Amino acid sequence: MVVQKQLEVATGGHRDMQDMTPAITAAVRQSGIATGVAHVFVMGSTAAVGIVEFEPGMRQDLPDLLDRLAPPGADYAHEQTWHDGNGHSHLQATVLGQYVTFPVTDGGPALGAWQQVFLLECDIRPRKRTVVVTVIGE
Repeated sequence: MVVQKQLEVATGGHRDMQDMTPAITAAVRQSGIATGVAHVFVMGSTAAVGIVEFEPGMRQDLPDLLDRLAPPGADYAHEQTWHDGNGHSHLQATVLGQYVTFPVTDGGPALGAWQQVFLLECDIRPRKRTVVVTVIGE
């Protein structure tokens, strides 16, 4: 069986990191699938999802690391094409990726105690994001 749900999320712009675990857990449980996999995907090329220990230090450390790897305001070829100021946003989202997959066991996400699914906004302005949760199994 395959069950899919879309979650709408408002972000606060660059570096806004949100814990998606409660909403994703609810979507997995509502799917009725006991054993399988869940795939979480954020639509858009300037946002990312991943799994971390969602605590205040990590919510600062991860965006800090990304800003060092692809700093805002640097000279990116993307800017020569679009002049939109978000070349770093595309690179940061690409480094992290737009999806994660994890097991579903006993009708819920098989995540460790210190693993939470996050959404990170890499774009320079607040956005409305669609997160697609697809649960596959039986």
